Amino acid sequence: MTTGPASKIREALNPSWVNRTLTLVWSARVSMSAGRALAGVIAPLYLAELGFTGFKLGELFVAVALVSALMSASVGILSDRIGRKPFLVAFPIITSGAAVVFATIHSVPLLFLAAAAGSFGRGSGAGAGAVGPYQPAESALVTEVTPSYWRNTAFGRLQFGSSIGALVGSLLAMLAHAHNVSPNAALAAFRMAFLATALVSLIAGLLAVFISEPERPSELARPKGRPRLPVKSRTLLMRLWATNSVNGLAVGMIGPFLTYWFYRRFGAGPKEIGLLYAAVNAVSMSSTLSAAGLARKWGLVRTVAIVRALTALLIVPMVLAPTFILAGVAYMFRMVVQRAGMPLRQSYVVAMADPEERSSVAALSNVPSQVAMGLSPLAAGYLIDEVSLSIPFEIAGVFQLMNGALYWYFFRNMPPVEEIEPAPGPPASHEEPA
Repeated sequence: MTTGPASKIREALNPSWVNRTLTLVWSARVSMSAGRALAGVIAPLYLAELGFTGFKLGELFVAVALVSALMSASVGILSDRIGRKPFLVAFPIITSGAAVVFATIHSVPLLFLAAAAGSFGRGSGAGAGAVGPYQPAESALVTEVTPSYWRNTAFGRLQFGSSIGALVGSLLAMLAHAHNVSPNAALAAFRMAFLATALVSLIAGLLAVFISEPERPSELARPKGRPRLPVKSRTLLMRLWATNSVNGLAVGMIGPFLTYWFYRRFGAGPKEIGLLYAAVNAVSMSSTLSAAGLARKWGLVRTVAIVRALTALLIVPMVLAPTFILAGVAYMFRMVVQRAGMPLRQSYVVAMADPEERSSVAALSNVPSQVAMGLSPLAAGYLIDEVSLSIPFEIAGVFQLMNGALYWYFFRNMPPVEEIEPAPGPPASHEEPA
């Protein structure tokens, strides 16, 4: 990979241009993550104030997950053909528009449409996970301009930016100044917070306007004709489908409902949950920077498998905690561990895919996960309403433990290039990316 056609893109790049591109991508990620984190707190709470039950929230999260899966797959296939930048500009602006709808309109059908378009409810929790359906295009762009020996570090810094943005977004949740209000008063109580979501999302799209993509050599010229599924990366894709499907079932039961769980279990409102998520992001952001070091020490695949197993086990003390503070501490430890694996998983997918199919593989590998995320919220919502607040989380822990085992089984003999070839220093004529 370091000597193939893809490396010609990196070899032709000016180091100062690379630093500028990565800085713009990083800045846009910070801003978009702020919007995601803020929406992850206020959207479920706002809908709960409108009278949404767990099952009704599950219906919304199904719509969000399925639309996100369709958009993410489309972005992956199309960005390999028309470029990465258009999607980095368009999707944050769409999210901004969705937040404006939430800030101004009380119609439930329109809220469903806006939530699906803006991917509100995708991920959620402390908010430093996926930034939206355009992430496959973002990951492919970062990989194209980053040397393989520095790729894990680049993705770690990108995830660090997500944590910074999520910290800011969690604090902005305090703009929603009330909870346990009447449905008629809810819109006024949450309006400023939704407008803040719209603003920071819009900033992410405007920052992406200034990104310029590298020219591709003729060997990697974008294909003409109809889009097609990846062929050269088919084996990798099928294995990712198997592991991500199991993880999607878990994420669909935990992520969208976490804020609602704190609200129902402990009576926590936007202020308490926002402060908790801010603390989680502040404490856990350093673990994203340690990801590359862990991968060098243990190997990327082994690190991801261990992280998945630990995050599954750490669900238990969280759901058994008797107070909001103790549950928050357990959740914080879980996120510290989880975020060490996030950049490594993203880095591994784009590194192992054929250069012509990177964005397609990054997107399509998550489609089964997003479909599974679209199925499990209905079951989770029913269990929350009719059985127990915590049992969906316990079931999700079992799925994540299975996912860690599957990940190790499928990829233990497929190390990335930097674990096979010696890591060179940066070429004399190039600076290391900042």
